[in-house]
Amino acid sequence: MLILLPPSEGKAAAPRRGAALDLDRLSLPALSDARTTVVDDLVKLSGDPALALTTLGLTPGLADEAARNEALRTAPTLPAAALYTGVLYDALGLASLTGPALARARKQLLIFSGLWGAVRPADRIPSYRCSIGVRLPTAGPLAAHWRTALPPVLDELAGDALVLDLRSSAYASTWTPHNGVTVRVLHGGKVVSHFNKATKGRIVRALVLAGARPRTPAALATALRELGYTVDARTPRELDVTVEAL
Repeated sequence: MLILLPPSEGKAAAPRRGAALDLDRLSLPALSDARTTVVDDLVKLSGDPALALTTLGLTPGLADEAARNEALRTAPTLPAAALYTGVLYDALGLASLTGPALARARKQLLIFSGLWGAVRPADRIPSYRCSIGVRLPTAGPLAAHWRTALPPVLDELAGDALVLDLRSSAYASTWTPHNGVTVRVLHGGKVVSHFNKATKGRIVRALVLAGARPRTPAALATALRELGYTVDARTPRELDVTVEAL
């Protein structure tokens, strides 16, 4: 099973030292050319701070975050698992996984990104600021850029495996797995937002720790129920998880 995650706007503080970006060492090397186009675009764009803020949709108070992109090729890197923070990643707790659970997470998880397309937790990347909704001078709209680059690579990677798709809609638009299943989090019959992210992080952690290997949406629903979740199938490929407390 593959598990697809969104990135987070929140990121860990950039390390003071460490190896610089090596695009050739990232997972999914077939995406290298597409990644290079975006990296080059962002580095060049950073030479014009005002234009960078406008293009990235940032306020002047976030100028320092936009400026990070200028050093994408030389800044120290850290594993994606340590870079991304926020509600989902706090609940997932990748840093606390060890042994077989950590190995499963590194193999099963794909983190989507406006800059990298998709990376695995162990991939070393620098801190950056670039969402999927950005339109760059050369790459153009990033959603369209990755809709071209990702499908042939990820179709081959996924094969016939079940794909648990926990991405937000903007990132989900870049690739549609043919054997995908989504999860909606409900409380009192209504879709929740903040707790949605926390619940999805806990679901991923529970599945990884349990070593669950469902091959169908129905088997995934069964696995989640065995892990203590209240699950209903809204459609054959859409599961509702109901939480009792926020």
